Amino acid sequence: MTGASQTLKLVFCGTPQFAVPTLQALMAAGLQIALVVSQPDRPVGRAQQLTAPPVKQTALAAGLPVTQPEKIRNNAELRTQLESIAPDAIVVVAYGRIIPPWMLALPRLGCINLHASLLPKYRGAAPIQWAVAMGDTYTGNTTMLLEEGLDTGPILMQQTHEIAPDQTALELFDVLAHAGAPLMVQTLDGLANKTITPQPQNHSFATFAPVLDREDGRMDFAARAAHELYNRWRGFQPWPGAFTVLHGKKLIAHRMAVAAEPAAAGSLTIEPGRVCIEDGHLYVACAQNTWLELLEVQLEGKKRLSAAEFLRGNPLGPFGPAGVDALLG
Repeated sequence: MTGASQTLKLVFCGTPQFAVPTLQALMAAGLQIALVVSQPDRPVGRAQQLTAPPVKQTALAAGLPVTQPEKIRNNAELRTQLESIAPDAIVVVAYGRIIPPWMLALPRLGCINLHASLLPKYRGAAPIQWAVAMGDTYTGNTTMLLEEGLDTGPILMQQTHEIAPDQTALELFDVLAHAGAPLMVQTLDGLANKTITPQPQNHSFATFAPVLDREDGRMDFAARAAHELYNRWRGFQPWPGAFTVLHGKKLIAHRMAVAAEPAAAGSLTIEPGRVCIEDGHLYVACAQNTWLELLEVQLEGKKRLSAAEFLRGNPLGPFGPAGVDALLG
């Protein structure tokens, strides 16, 4: 980094693991981080043990001051604290709160956000998940100046990354988090030295990546082809995953693959959602005459099992013609 950027005073806003590599990169670059703002500790796991978010844990380990306001929009105490710091920039990475106007206007270089998509594509809360779920072959990171609109601010820098055919959103999170960290350092360097000119987004090309809900994980075999269901499974890891219903009970698909039509299906016309068993393999008919193989499943209240183990303990017969029986969904 140049001398101009090394003198920057920053406030860092972030909460989950995705933001940790950027915080670490800013510290490694020698930038002054006057305050870390993170969401409050939350109950985690079955025991609901109160747990500090990853950004807080990283900051405290490095001896950085941390604050965890429940709300920020009308928080007079936080406003006074930030105004007394007078940061050159506020860096925002997966903080999980909307930055209010008073905070946007505070730093001279602005509030700078790392967003895990190639804006204006996939504005919103879940850009990585939706990029994978939609079957995209590439995505990337964008650094941008925050404004009051949802991910609508001017673009500063971008980088592109391939999405491998079998890569899950969980795996891509780690890739983009580590790639975005040096991008933020470069962005701050460019802003400090006036070598970056913010570029407005073309709003006509905007797409959205809304917050996921449980129903996004429900597999609709009649409406979606096998490759679509497989991509949604990849995208919705670790949550909401992919699930269906078997005999009135929830059936989670932990692993799956797009498959060729099983020989047992023969020349039959098989409705989507119908199960076909062949040599210990569990196939499901999908839209457009396509097939999924469910490799690892978990029936409600039971253990996670390979398809072969599941079929030994859960016979789906008596079977009709060509081993076709049981309707999922």
